[in-house]
Amino acid sequence: MLGINDAAIFITQTIGSLYLLIVLMRFILQLVRANFYNPLCQFIVKATQPLLKPLRNVTPNLFGLDMSSLLLALLLQIVLFVVIMMLHGYQAFTVLLLPWGLIGIFSLFLKIIFWSMIISVILSWVTPDSRSTGAELVTQITEPVLAPFRRLIPNLSGIDISPIFVFIVMQLLQSWVIPRLAYYALMPKELFGLI
Repeated sequence: MLGINDAAIFITQTIGSLYLLIVLMRFILQLVRANFYNPLCQFIVKATQPLLKPLRNVTPNLFGLDMSSLLLALLLQIVLFVVIMMLHGYQAFTVLLLPWGLIGIFSLFLKIIFWSMIISVILSWVTPDSRSTGAELVTQITEPVLAPFRRLIPNLSGIDISPIFVFIVMQLLQSWVIPRLAYYALMPKELFGLI
């Protein structure tokens, strides 16, 4: 049976991670130049606008991207880490929260791309010519990742095997690079579940 503290940790992680996902999706949509008239994009914009609006006044654009959504994601990740650590009984906090936040954002970014790739592959088998809003959004997210691999790896009799190589790279980053970064940044084991 879950204790009250365990339930609070679970609820905080779930709600915090969900909103963090939406905020990071806002940045990714800008990065891939997604169609912001898509209803799913409109939902993401409306859900993130209240917190992004004040940050826009103090955050400069970089490479044509509104960096306020990335800054908000980083701040939310750090706050989520602090709350989880407090619920685990930590009382002192460190300057390492910034690298931990960056590692968490990078890990979530990889997860978004990974699951978008999975959905893209499944859609290509089930409904290859789907024009739904969800399929359009997934395609817009995965195409910039797949394009470099498609240039290097030719189709085999009309079968695109580039997603296999993307999955290999993603798996190496997620299972080998991220844990080592977390280890060298002295991240507490209680936060490993969030990355």
